[in-house]
Amino acid sequence: MVAVNLCRLCLVAIFVVIAVYSRTMSRTTMKGYNETIIKGYSKMTMKGYRELISTPPSSCDLFSGKWVYDNSTNPLYSWKQCSFWNDWYTCEKHGRKDVTYQNWKWQPEQCDLPRFNAEAFLERLRGKRMVYVGDSMSTNQWASMVCMVESVIPSALKSMHSNGSLMIFKAIEFNATIERYWAPFLVESNADNPVYHRVPHRIVRVGAIEKHAIHWSDADILVFDSYLWWKDPELELLPNVGIYKDLGMLGKFEVGLKTWSNWLENHINLTKTQLFFNSITPVHARAGEWGKNKEGNCYNETEPILQEHYWGQWTSTEFMKALESTVDELKHKGVDVKILNITQLSEYRKEAHTSVYKKIWDTSTPVKISDPVSYSDCHHWCLPGVPDTWNELLYAYILPK
Repeated sequence: MVAVNLCRLCLVAIFVVIAVYSRTMSRTTMKGYNETIIKGYSKMTMKGYRELISTPPSSCDLFSGKWVYDNSTNPLYSWKQCSFWNDWYTCEKHGRKDVTYQNWKWQPEQCDLPRFNAEAFLERLRGKRMVYVGDSMSTNQWASMVCMVESVIPSALKSMHSNGSLMIFKAIEFNATIERYWAPFLVESNADNPVYHRVPHRIVRVGAIEKHAIHWSDADILVFDSYLWWKDPELELLPNVGIYKDLGMLGKFEVGLKTWSNWLENHINLTKTQLFFNSITPVHARAGEWGKNKEGNCYNETEPILQEHYWGQWTSTEFMKALESTVDELKHKGVDVKILNITQLSEYRKEAHTSVYKKIWDTSTPVKISDPVSYSDCHHWCLPGVPDTWNELLYAYILPK
């Protein structure tokens, strides 16, 4: 009887030891599992860094190359993932059947463009502000970047809100924002209202920028854009006296850039902020420029321009030189602004504009609707599309720091 009781006590002891051991092993296993997940994420993030570092921007000219058709890796996302922009640039949603414009990839001549890694990019942005400043081309690029990152962020961990000219997308887990600030001339003007800016006569206070700059002065990454709005021969500068008279479109642009560059020189935190300026965004409003019917434009175009070094008449080399000169002067003063030379690569993409496949904000007459060329938008770009490549180029400069 005593032996039986001893056996029972032994069995109980054994079961207790097994239970304690199992709980310990379970905790250890879970700890190991969590560490594996974290390491896996870190490896994924670092993989993005390694892919980038293997082909740094200094190793080749990322802006010299050609478009190659690639429907295996492009597009980078689906338009359905652009939850905040379904009515702006998502051409497929608005009825475009030919979607091959989504499948072209920019291929530099001497290296590969780093593949965009949303997780690595968001990690780089952790605790930071990234602000796109400029006109609707800037908005187009900003919307592209939001689409590029939001697919990896759960719905509960992302938000969007607006405050006047400032629209803010927030990746909550990363405490990071990707923002757009509406300032089509960079300096102050009567077109600064983000909604009601289609004024018949545009007036620019060419020496004033502080009203805008206060909203993006503490940003960690600034991406500027300003060109199309300066191509207005009737644009008026204030004050309209002295050296500001009869400057022409180019001269007015140069004065605006001078105000912008002076502000950067005197206010930007050089140890904190990365600065970029997009070169000219081309327009494809005259089909005669690429050998088609002179009455046409980007409407119904389905293929890129294959002519090497094609350059549209609307794209001013003088404006390009003015921007480069201003940026060179800033560099001599210790302010590093990188020009994202998106002009040539975008010139080839006549088929990638929103054309008629967008939300129509004004009421169109039946006659107008019957003539798609007359209201085709050959300025803005479909998403997914060309602005994604602009952001991949930006990514190549931002991530290594």
